[in-house]
Amino acid sequence: MPELVRRIPWPPPADADPESLVTREWLVTNGLGGYASGTVPGVITRRYHGLLIAALPAPLGRIVMLSHVAEQITLADGRCIEIGGRERSGDAPDAHGTGYLTEFRLESGLPVWRYDVEGLVIEKRLFLPHMQNTVHLSYELLSGADAVALSLRPSVNFRAQELPVSDPLGGAYGFRPVAGHFELSLQGSPVPPLRFKLTAKDAAFTVKPTRIDNVLYPLEESRGYHARGDLWSPGYFELSLNAREPATLAASTESVETMSVMPPRALLAAERDRRRRLLAIAGPNAQGVAAELVLAADQFIIAPAGRTEESARAHAFGDEVRTVIAGYHWFTDWGRDTMISLEGLTLTTGRHVEAGYILRTFAHYVRDGLIPNMFPEGEREGLYHTADATLWFFHAVDRYVEASGDRLTLALLYPTLKDIVDHHVRGTRFGIHVDPRDGLLIQGAEDVQLTWMDAKVDGWVVTPRRGKAVEINALWFNALRLMQRWAPDHGGDASAYAARADQAERSFNERFWFADGGYLYDVVDAEGGGNDPKCRPNQVFAIALPHPILARERWMPVMRVVRERLVTPVGLRSLAPGDRDYKAQYFGDLRTRDAAYHQGTVWGWLVGPFIDAWLKVYPEDADGARRALEGFVPHLDEACIGSISEVFDAEAPFTPRGCIAQAWSVAELLRTWVKLDMVALTPETSAEPLAVAPHLR
Repeated sequence: MPELVRRIPWPPPADADPESLVTREWLVTNGLGGYASGTVPGVITRRYHGLLIAALPAPLGRIVMLSHVAEQITLADGRCIEIGGRERSGDAPDAHGTGYLTEFRLESGLPVWRYDVEGLVIEKRLFLPHMQNTVHLSYELLSGADAVALSLRPSVNFRAQELPVSDPLGGAYGFRPVAGHFELSLQGSPVPPLRFKLTAKDAAFTVKPTRIDNVLYPLEESRGYHARGDLWSPGYFELSLNAREPATLAASTESVETMSVMPPRALLAAERDRRRRLLAIAGPNAQGVAAELVLAADQFIIAPAGRTEESARAHAFGDEVRTVIAGYHWFTDWGRDTMISLEGLTLTTGRHVEAGYILRTFAHYVRDGLIPNMFPEGEREGLYHTADATLWFFHAVDRYVEASGDRLTLALLYPTLKDIVDHHVRGTRFGIHVDPRDGLLIQGAEDVQLTWMDAKVDGWVVTPRRGKAVEINALWFNALRLMQRWAPDHGGDASAYAARADQAERSFNERFWFADGGYLYDVVDAEGGGNDPKCRPNQVFAIALPHPILARERWMPVMRVVRERLVTPVGLRSLAPGDRDYKAQYFGDLRTRDAAYHQGTVWGWLVGPFIDAWLKVYPEDADGARRALEGFVPHLDEACIGSISEVFDAEAPFTPRGCIAQAWSVAELLRTWVKLDMVALTPETSAEPLAVAPHLR
């Protein structure tokens, strides 16, 4: 199998946007929720940038352990040259300071930098061994000399990743040699020491403590956060980098024994083999873009660090604990995101066993008929403020059983699923209950955001959507039809579920049709009375789900409106232009961003349900559906290279925003990409092909 390579020539062309020098980022993860991430040229711009952000047991959570390594070579004439970007003090980073970088590429998702320093060609590689809080930085001299002197200066600030960069360094750091490696520790801190091990010829360490003051993090500044902080360095490593003999610096919070199990070359080979296996089990559809997305999908599936009770319980049943990180850098595992992403991340990629682990893990956390909305950083217990995550659980179970044939897991989960429905009928937390008058699901609680449009800042719930939300009822109907199908095999009353589903279906089609607009209300019986006619993408789920609640004769007009007003090259707008609350750009401080988060901002994951719905309306227009995905292909070269961003501005040029890598964005693009590969293409075209949308021509 040839190696996947995504190559970025560097620096960008002279006519490129100067910001592209520091807005392209990379991400490598370790399967525990930890990661390494930064900008291509090496300039630190976010509080989340670092070469090792370790995922440590609760209550520590993710800690920025190794912020940066400055790399300097000494030429034959005695000149010392720093080969890459670095942390900067002062008023601004060197926005054009790409050093001597001539190329950046991903090899099977792993970053490689190539530098040319006056004819000396050096490559740097970075990877994190799977299931370890360890990073390896490897350097190789490719040409230009037989050897060159290289020095490496690490800098740190042991800081929880969510804390502002302005937090003080935290006390005195200690640095000492210990039996073939070095340990850097923060005295009096529960954070474990950071262990360094250098595999190289003629290596030595010079103790020269240095405080790097006033480092500027420009992205934090643009987002309205503290943007200046200090780093500390214990000194620097020196080594002779010989031609074609790589040298590797490892930094880790793991034990010395774990660090020493395999040499660096063997560990890198093992990680490459692991990635090849991921592509192999994904099957023949994992080619080209789909193959890259399979590797991107792997970044989100984790064994959460520190949930020892959960692990012990899972092991007792022969399971492993698995969950899904919703997005990098700042999200933890979210129930809603996990259930929406499950099909694309695990079933499309052939990872059915892990899908079962995830479903059984979340089933254990059901409380009062709800699965957790999220697990806060460093916490063992979840928060339950969601009206839709639990309904997505039904959809995820259905997709899993259809793909895997695992009827035993369905039997194990059925009592939990039944209990969830019963709680929703009776009423549960946050005002979630079925209205007996029409069989529709209503939700809402003061100061709580319960749907996926969940922005809240300073007590302000931006899009409360209290009442009977369109996608909540589409999901409720889908869950009822699934229970109707499953009940006979598990001692349930299928007729009772069927009756509830029939009532909800009748009421939905009577009440949600907005005749004046030719589409669906977003909320009926909204807070304050009346119905909400905002044109939002949520109505697509009334068609897209396996059991569509919307009457077939209304599919085409709804999809016509969605196509014309909401579809963009990188997903769907969260609100149609022309609405008084519409925001064209997602930018600025937290309050400004949250005001735009679901008020026009484009969400990439919504392309999945849109294509599902489109193919139901126009099953012969697979080519048109494919065109709805084409805008994501160039996006793989921007933001987080090789992955898909969380959101985009609502207008051209559709600038990527939010998390640089988002689970449901990757999952839904991958799922629909493979789905369209499997659709038999025919020469016919639909009466209204997707390509007629002006912005997709």
